[in-house]
Amino acid sequence: MTLPEIANNKNSTNPFVNLNYEPALESLGDDYYDEVAAGEFPQHILRWRNDALLPQLGLDPQIVTDKDFIVAFGKFEKREPLLALRYHGYQFGEYNPMLGDGRGFLYGQVRGKDGELYDFGTKGSGRTPYSRGGDGMLTLKGGVREVLAAEALHYMGVNTSRCLSVVETGLSLWRGDEPSPTRSCVMVRMSKSHIRFGTFERLHYLKRPDLTKKLLDHVIEYYYQNLTSEENKYTLFYAELVERVAKLAAQWMAAGFCHAVLNTDNMSITGESFDYGPYAFIPSYQPYFTAAYFDYYKRYCYSHQPGICKLNLEMLQEPLKSVIEKADMEVALADFDDHYHAEYSSLMLKKLGFENLQTPETKELLNLTIQFLQESQVGYHQFFSQMAHTFSSAWRDEPGLVMENSDIVPVTGTLESFDNWSIFYHKVLNRFHPDQMQAIAHNLARYNPSTVLLRPVIESVWEPIAQEDNWQPFYELIKQIQLGN
Repeated sequence: MTLPEIANNKNSTNPFVNLNYEPALESLGDDYYDEVAAGEFPQHILRWRNDALLPQLGLDPQIVTDKDFIVAFGKFEKREPLLALRYHGYQFGEYNPMLGDGRGFLYGQVRGKDGELYDFGTKGSGRTPYSRGGDGMLTLKGGVREVLAAEALHYMGVNTSRCLSVVETGLSLWRGDEPSPTRSCVMVRMSKSHIRFGTFERLHYLKRPDLTKKLLDHVIEYYYQNLTSEENKYTLFYAELVERVAKLAAQWMAAGFCHAVLNTDNMSITGESFDYGPYAFIPSYQPYFTAAYFDYYKRYCYSHQPGICKLNLEMLQEPLKSVIEKADMEVALADFDDHYHAEYSSLMLKKLGFENLQTPETKELLNLTIQFLQESQVGYHQFFSQMAHTFSSAWRDEPGLVMENSDIVPVTGTLESFDNWSIFYHKVLNRFHPDQMQAIAHNLARYNPSTVLLRPVIESVWEPIAQEDNWQPFYELIKQIQLGN
């Protein structure tokens, strides 16, 4: 940025323009990105602003105006350079060297109040060199769905990016998977990093180990700072990435969430969940539930997610082996399953009300829970929510009282799997002192929200927007999610 541009920005009253942007990724040089221009739009209507994120940026929501959002994240005034990142990726198992930011760019990087570096990345902001014939736009429904997914997952404890704003842009788009013409928007996503597994895969494809090492040093410096002074920092980086990704997969599974498109270009190098397209929350426990209509062979179905994440980490070894010993990475990846199962068990125990149990009890309780959920096909989220709403210390008295007042009783009927589960749950409760029942009730309420984004719920807030431009149901749903109701 030139000196006149910096001076001009300092004269602005827009708090987003005046943030202290760090040229972290820009400093790597243009081997990793292209400078691009933002699209121009006929209209700018702010539809969503995430005031919950503003204090994290040191901003007071009460003094940040809607116009500030529109100028910064709809018109993209007073902000240069805008960077479209270059990357490749394995898409449904096939390598694609024609990728890159095709409808977005890196707006800027800002240090949060927590000391972490955050990226503002756009989606739907116009064509770039990587648009591959597309229009570079995002449908309004796509923006609405991503806001909902990110907020829901965040409040369910998933390590996720979040949406900062959605600005409707007044263009009509044609899409094969939505009634068209449909409305358009620009969304700004706030995440830990714009760098993907595919960013490294591109460098390997180009046979540039020098650029791979340079990027890896950058990643460790900014996102794995605890390793910067370690002698074997590269090996430790990969081991920590394995642990982060394993835990993320466990968080998705416990939340009953199916990402749907786990290509390597959708895997963040920080182990953060992002880019929510055809996602879905499972209605009931169906291992082969598939969210994307185009996933014909169920590659990315619900139960395959941990294995796919592990496979993506294995494929990442190929570009990284120019810097890290392959044998060391294989040793680190061997711990993936242990990391995953430890996190999944911990999260599922919390959904069942417990902070911890002995290992044999944990394994038995989770097995019986999944067995019942799969056999009965009661609502996955309904089951845990009903536990939270109907829990009583009387469940310690006899197994027949467990969930006796819940809405799932008519579904359970005389299922042996429910009897087995309730008997064992009753047994576990009696391991605890009566005074601890309140803590169990608290856990059940905390980890099992009543509001879950099943497809009918999303459609119920989209229809008023599409038919009447009525956004109130959407805002009310967001509020319910944020309050954990």
